[in-house]
Amino acid sequence: MTGIFKQKTSSNIIVLLVYGLILKFNLLLHPAGPLQQPEDHFLYNWLISFLKPLNIHPVLYVLFSFLLLYSQALLFNRICNEQKLLPRPNYLPAMAHMLTTSLFIEWNYFSAPLLANTFLIWVFYRMTTLPTIQRPAGAIFSIGVLMGIVTLLYRPAVVFVALVLLALFIMRPFRLKEWAINLLGITMPYYFLALVLYLSNAWDWNKIKPVFSISLPAIPSSVYTTISIILLVVPFMIGGYFVQANLNKMYIHVRKSWSLLLLYLIMAMLIIMADGGSNYVSWMLCSVPITAFHAAMYFYIGSRRVTTIIHWVVFGWAIYLNYFLHT
Repeated sequence: MTGIFKQKTSSNIIVLLVYGLILKFNLLLHPAGPLQQPEDHFLYNWLISFLKPLNIHPVLYVLFSFLLLYSQALLFNRICNEQKLLPRPNYLPAMAHMLTTSLFIEWNYFSAPLLANTFLIWVFYRMTTLPTIQRPAGAIFSIGVLMGIVTLLYRPAVVFVALVLLALFIMRPFRLKEWAINLLGITMPYYFLALVLYLSNAWDWNKIKPVFSISLPAIPSSVYTTISIILLVVPFMIGGYFVQANLNKMYIHVRKSWSLLLLYLIMAMLIIMADGGSNYVSWMLCSVPITAFHAAMYFYIGSRRVTTIIHWVVFGWAIYLNYFLHT
């Protein structure tokens, strides 16, 4: 299977769809409605309050979540190929995304982190293009606006503001004007929200401020969760080793993109401790950078037998979780 996705052919778009359906089809047979958490922010809570009176069947939420994951996989795959994160274009990032998101059932349901993930992929793409843009002010402002929307979906995501500022530091020479433009973009969605609340006589400061607390992440509650974490971490470490070993062969902008992915992962791990440690829904924000390193593992390992074994072990465990444990 990894050999198929290692090729860049248009037919892999259909193969990826079938691959994802095989992994996640049981979720459509046993659907659940949208997930709500105390950490959800105003924009997501408003969306749920708007959708609830429509009495949408849970299967439609799961179907939309699947299509969103599929779109995320294709979008991130395109970014990886365009930015040349791997030496040759392929569909391994897309395959890895569909596979890794199947290791936790919660990652496949409609939730604030799922929606935030989509915006964060766009943010990452815009950040990787900053060195090549002649007039970056518009891109920097749009990055800020997207990040503001992310924080309005999920409160702990405010830590990603630090990622944006670090990206400006890594990708661009320091210019105070650019940092000010970015911060203006981040606060722009809050300006509009405050205006709407004020004009509708529903002003409440608690609806705007991204309050969260720091706590230790939840200890894995079962052996099944522990195994899923191991199957996320071990391929990530192998992929990280191969990326580090091949850094000298990469262009400077590619090295910077891998550095951004590592920072992305660090910020996502901080979110696990920022009110997101009571369950594994917020852990989904780690999926995109982990996906990239999983793809690097499948690409760089020279032995096809080893990659095949690793893939089918992870695939088999995902099938077991989704079909036999989730009924």
